[in-house]
Amino acid sequence: MPAQILKGKPLADKIKEQTKKEVEELKQKGIEPFLVAVQVGENAASKFYTDNQRKNAEQLGIKYELRELPAETTQEELIKYIEDLNNDDKVSGIILQMPLPPHIEAREVQWKIAFEKDIEGVTPHNMGLVSFGKPRLAPCTAVGAYELVKSTGIDLTGKEVVVVGHSDIVGKPAALLHLNDLGTVTVCHIGTAKAGKTPEHVARADVLIVAVGVPGLIKGEWIKPGAIVIDIGINEVDGKIVGDVEFDKAVERAGIITPVPGGAGTMTTAILLRNVVEAAKWQAEKR
Repeated sequence: MPAQILKGKPLADKIKEQTKKEVEELKQKGIEPFLVAVQVGENAASKFYTDNQRKNAEQLGIKYELRELPAETTQEELIKYIEDLNNDDKVSGIILQMPLPPHIEAREVQWKIAFEKDIEGVTPHNMGLVSFGKPRLAPCTAVGAYELVKSTGIDLTGKEVVVVGHSDIVGKPAALLHLNDLGTVTVCHIGTAKAGKTPEHVARADVLIVAVGVPGLIKGEWIKPGAIVIDIGINEVDGKIVGDVEFDKAVERAGIITPVPGGAGTMTTAILLRNVVEAAKWQAEKR
C-alpha cells in the first residue's frame, strides 16, 4: 500500500495563522515585529527568496525591509552594519541573505547578529539552547522537519531516528531536536558513505530525515517498511525539482513521506516568520 503523502502546506498555514494572531496581539501592546533582510550584491536566487519573504511577512502583518548593500562592501563594513541593526530597537529580526561575495566570511558575520534577533537560529547562543533542549530561535528548516514528524502523532521515545546530512543549520540541529524528544538518533555523513554503511543505517530508521542535496541519494529499497520519511533535499534534474530520496520507490515502502516540492521546504518560511514574533517577544522581555 503506497505511503501517506505528508504535505507541508496545511501545517505551515496553521503556523502562519497563529503567527498572524500573535502579531496583532503584539501591535496592541505597541510592539511592531520588524524583519530586516540584508543582501550584499545582486543574486537572482536570493531575489526569489526575498520576494517570497516580503510577501509572506506582509500577509501576516510583519513589517519587512530588504537592505541591499553593494558587492564591494567589506567584511568590516558589513559587521558594522549588522551591529547598527542590533542596536536599533525597532528591528525585531535580522536575516543575512546567502550567498555572500567570496571575500566575506559568512559565519563570522552571522555570529555578530544579536542572538535575540537571530531568526535563523545560527548563532552559537541559539545553537547552544537547542543542544541543551531549550530551543527558542532554532534553525528554521530543522524545526520544520521536526514539526512535520511530530504532526504525524508519533511518540519518538526510543524510535530509531536517522538523519542523513550533518550540516550546521539542518542536519545537526534536526538530530538534536529529535534527541531531545528521546529518539535514538544516528547521523550519517560523508564518512558513513565512504564506509558503505548508509544503507544499513537507513534500513533501521523508523524516522528518516534527509538533507544532503544529492538527487536520488537514498534508494527506495533501503527504506524500512512503514517508516516516516522527511525529504529536505531540493535539486533540479532535467527541469524538474526532486528530493534526495528516490521517491517513486520509497513511496511503496514508507508509511508516510513528504513530497518534493510541497513538503518540508514549505515549512521554512512559516517557521522563519514565527521566529520574528518570538524574537520580538524576547526583546520586549529584556526591556
